Amino acid sequence: MARLLILGGSNTQLNSVLRAKEKGHTVIVADYYEDAPGKKFADHGELTSTFDVEGCLSIARNYEIDGILTVGTDQPVLTCAKVANELGLPFFLGTEQAKAVTHKKVMKNSFEENKIPSAEFRFIDNDFHNDELKELRFPLVIKPLDSQGQRGVYKVSSLQQIRSLLPDVLSYSRENEILVEEFYEGQEITLSGWVRDGRTHILTVTDRQTISRDLHIGICIAHHFPSKYLSTDYEEIKELTDKIVKAFRIENGPIYFQMLIGPEGIKVNEIACRLGGAYEDELLPVLTGVDILEMLIHHATGHEVDYSPLERYDLNKNTNHAAVQMLFTKPGTIGMMTPMNEIMALPGAISGRYNYHIGSTVQEIQNATQRVGYMIFQSDSAKSLSLKIEKAFESIEIRNTQGENMLIDSLYYKK
Repeated sequence: MARLLILGGSNTQLNSVLRAKEKGHTVIVADYYEDAPGKKFADHGELTSTFDVEGCLSIARNYEIDGILTVGTDQPVLTCAKVANELGLPFFLGTEQAKAVTHKKVMKNSFEENKIPSAEFRFIDNDFHNDELKELRFPLVIKPLDSQGQRGVYKVSSLQQIRSLLPDVLSYSRENEILVEEFYEGQEITLSGWVRDGRTHILTVTDRQTISRDLHIGICIAHHFPSKYLSTDYEEIKELTDKIVKAFRIENGPIYFQMLIGPEGIKVNEIACRLGGAYEDELLPVLTGVDILEMLIHHATGHEVDYSPLERYDLNKNTNHAAVQMLFTKPGTIGMMTPMNEIMALPGAISGRYNYHIGSTVQEIQNATQRVGYMIFQSDSAKSLSLKIEKAFESIEIRNTQGENMLIDSLYYKK
């Protein structure tokens, strides 16, 4: 068995820790939170940021690891690539490739160079002149170049707002510039897939349902499969995906692309070479028969990967319907929660978990870290799926210490 270093110990990485342990591997988790959930199940927990390359390299050498991986999070992909490259360990990306798919300046410039459609953009620093943005149309979106989870992402309507928020955006970054891009009004879709020997296998295309809270945008509350655009736009989505894979020289491994479909056609929002962070590790095997987490663990630990399910799968023949519903609440301290096993006993339930517990204090919704939990449901039709999710929201209660309802029914945002 192998010694596997997993970067990140949050609920997003928890299944990777558990699955690796089930296979008999020795698991080391690096996370800058001492109480990261994954550390409870790992053999060893290290208090190190997943952004800290030298720190993670030191851990890797200390434990003489055989492999390294991360799931559901962007920046640690670059750390994995650097550590793997230094120690001669298996990883799908070289260091330069990993930077291209995790650093928005490199990524956006590559989009432009390869004629991959995306929103018009500029890069600015603290001393920017107004004229630098004169050709962009408000509203605009400002983002850190090297962060994740919607941290430091704002929708703005004036130069004054940009100047006032710029220090905050930079606080989530290791760079002295930020990305400014036009806000493209459209439906967001998310594509999960795998590239094998340069050939793209698209596994799912979902409609990514998001909400905006004041200046905060793009907060995901649900993924719905199949996307309503599959029947009309599949060929263009596939063509664009292949173009991205070729431009970024992706030969093998997972891909996770976010696109926007709007009045000017399809535009690429961001790309990543990782397993998605919306519990795709649980959703994809049920929907597609392709266990992408299993493939990642086998590759990282030097075991042969079984690609036969991937080769057999055909997205256009997939008749399943499924949804990942994120659970959000109003701010407050949690006093009670309906046990998740009661919700998982409902028809169509695949998986679910709380990320918070009784006694936890939840802040105002600003980014993905305020997810209180999630639940995944499956059915044979869109209508039946919708009814199952409605039943779940009717059945689940989350109340504060005063007994008041905290749960925000995400179905409200669809009305």
